[in-house]
Amino acid sequence: MRAVTWQGRRKISVETVPDPRIEEPTDAVIRITSSGLCGSDLHLYEVLTPFMTPGDILGHEPMGIVEEVGAGVPDLMAGDRVVVPFQIACGNCWMCLNALPTQCETTQVHGEGMGAALFGYTRLYGAVPGAQAEYLRVPQAQFGPIKVPEGPPDDRFVYLSDVLPTAWQAVAYADVPEGGSVAVLGLGPIGDMACRVAQVRGAGRVFCVDLVPERLERARARGVETYDLRSFDSEKELVAAIRDETDGRGPDAVIDAVGTEAHGSAAAKLTQQAAAMLPRAIGAPLAERFSVDRLAALNTAIELVRRGGTLSLVGVYGGMADPLPMLTLFDKQLQIRMGQANVRRWTDEIIPYLTDEDPLGVDDFATHRVPLDDAPHAYEMFQRKRDGAVKVLMQP
Repeated sequence: MRAVTWQGRRKISVETVPDPRIEEPTDAVIRITSSGLCGSDLHLYEVLTPFMTPGDILGHEPMGIVEEVGAGVPDLMAGDRVVVPFQIACGNCWMCLNALPTQCETTQVHGEGMGAALFGYTRLYGAVPGAQAEYLRVPQAQFGPIKVPEGPPDDRFVYLSDVLPTAWQAVAYADVPEGGSVAVLGLGPIGDMACRVAQVRGAGRVFCVDLVPERLERARARGVETYDLRSFDSEKELVAAIRDETDGRGPDAVIDAVGTEAHGSAAAKLTQQAAAMLPRAIGAPLAERFSVDRLAALNTAIELVRRGGTLSLVGVYGGMADPLPMLTLFDKQLQIRMGQANVRRWTDEIIPYLTDEDPLGVDDFATHRVPLDDAPHAYEMFQRKRDGAVKVLMQP
């Protein structure tokens, strides 16, 4: 089959690799019909390279048609149309039964001290072959895949793999009071969708911050109050502008949908780039022990949120040596929630919104649809924020 493979920093290629097959009774093999390109994939493209191996198959946002199932998968059959969550979880362990499938005790990557295995996401998460491919082996298929009806196009359901539950969890963790206010930092796919979710979940005012004109316009068209980071001389000016709209306090919650590769934080950027360019044998141990995130977005979130408010961190962070303003966090009495989205925890709540009325705007959420062979160009375009790229779907 053809698959998108990682070959080095900023180097992606589409290669012919062996077809996946059933290896365990709880496996399924699906034929991919759509697979998303995620902002998290860009971390593999740029920052997390010490944890990658040339030939790794990328991608973790698939949907498709079941081709084959193992004997231990009673509720799926060939021909079923499914969306596959990005994490691999059993559904039966203590963590899964307590709505934490990202911490699944069956698939935890114990050798790396990490949580549940993920598709296409470094050796830290199991080095499981990913979903930007023609076919995908799905472990723990007795729990993971979500059956969806025939008929509507893939765009109606594909975001159940990651974008929708991640944005939904970000808003749920933000704990925005009914009619309250929330600011979203970053309008990539997750930030954009988090604004939409906040609106349908009853937020009174939704603010967002970004610096890409096309992304700001997308949000503005849906009634979000937008702030162009480039229009302010400093973080303090931006914070003051939003506080002026919230009785001088700041919003009730702030969602950081940016993460480790925030603009600003020049010194941390240089550190990340240096680690990514070192040989894996040297760079990986350094990154594991001494990695530093670019904390501009997180520091803005801490400054912006009202006292007694909530920070919801959905952007990926990986630093072990991050300098956090603990005095400010303590003094402002902030609550912080974060983590990978527990996909199956939220899907039953989300599916009623995937109706013909399309209140979340999933049908036209993708900005680009490309064949699998165009993946190298798609990664570069998305990483450089060119051509209005917000969400790219690959179609084998």
